[in-house]
Amino acid sequence: MTATPGLGTFQLASPDLLRSAFRRHAAGVAVITARGDAGPVGFTATSLTSVSAEPPLLSFGISTGASSWPAIAESDHVGVHILGEHQRELAATFARSGADRFGPPTAWRDGPEGVPVLDEVLAWLVCRVVGRVPAGDHRIVLGEVVLGDPTGTGRPLLYHQGRFGGLRD
Repeated sequence: MTATPGLGTFQLASPDLLRSAFRRHAAGVAVITARGDAGPVGFTATSLTSVSAEPPLLSFGISTGASSWPAIAESDHVGVHILGEHQRELAATFARSGADRFGPPTAWRDGPEGVPVLDEVLAWLVCRVVGRVPAGDHRIVLGEVVLGDPTGTGRPLLYHQGRFGGLRD
């Protein structure tokens, strides 16, 4: 660590520095789903970003080491689900390695373009994958929104300081 007048103590770039800084950044929680050769796949993402309104584009990051990556790498379409505060356990299930993500109690159905659609989310979108951009040990996936439903009720689920939580008034 180094001290610089006016800047306080700082650390040189490292994976730990990035993780520590982003633990302080509250992020919305989404689950990304796709249809793989062996069935549905999905993972929890806090990297979801709106990219463009015209055309409607979004992006998310996924590690190339993730169990869902092979299916996401080959899928023409993905599902994007915005989770509500009531879905902390669902977020944890889709974040946990080796979990049976689509078994009970997960409620889902086959949606448009064969994409698994989760029930009781705040909003869901089906996106056509239009790009996969290399970014270190991840890929940034660009999706063009094809259709969806933004009418779920409730408050958004957030991820902050390594935990799932909600908004405070």
